[in-house]
Amino acid sequence: MIAYDDLATRREMVATCRRMNESGINQGTAGNLSIRNPAGFLITPTSLPYDQMQPEDLVQMSFDGTYEGARRPSSEWRFHRDILESRRDVDVILHCHSLYATTLAVHHKEIPSFHYMTAVAGGTTIRCARYATFGTQGLSDAAIEALKDRLACLLGQHGQISLGRTLSGALGLAIEVETLSRMYVQALTLGEPPILPEDEMQRVIQQMKNMSYGQAPDLDGVNDVARPKIAAAS
Repeated sequence: MIAYDDLATRREMVATCRRMNESGINQGTAGNLSIRNPAGFLITPTSLPYDQMQPEDLVQMSFDGTYEGARRPSSEWRFHRDILESRRDVDVILHCHSLYATTLAVHHKEIPSFHYMTAVAGGTTIRCARYATFGTQGLSDAAIEALKDRLACLLGQHGQISLGRTLSGALGLAIEVETLSRMYVQALTLGEPPILPEDEMQRVIQQMKNMSYGQAPDLDGVNDVARPKIAAAS
């Protein structure tokens, strides 16, 4: 078993926070990030811009809500704690106010299966949680409800949450949610887009699971062309 490296994890968290800004899904001091560790979880501090953040600024929290360090944890620490406590299948929580995801969230619109990549969040939709005041237990409860059987959700009149096993995985999903949100907002200018049927989305979800297990998709017709070339006998 590889020993936990606290400093390396903190450095990767800071780098991920800065990539959030570079990718355009985060602005200023909005958004927050956490990762599970042996003592509980590390979380970004409140009110500190990512370009000023250093590894020692990250806050160590326990699941009882206590924390260590010179800085206070993000005001959203409750949903980070509650999600990590209830979801043993994930280790990273990323929250941001990305523009198009938030545009949908202010209208309490979920992202339907207008595009097959909606399945990247684990289901046929990306739900929008009901509104609750930031930093409250009510927001945490709403987020957990919207994330049931999902890896991402929108937060009503607030932003988005994406989950992952790794920092890079959670960041990649958050960027994908923002991309889908932008496509959906633009599609809506032409009217409500057609929605892929449930049976097709279930096939897509299974394909994505196969790929995550390192297996190539094997549904009818998918691999008709993509076959290994066999050298001719000499």
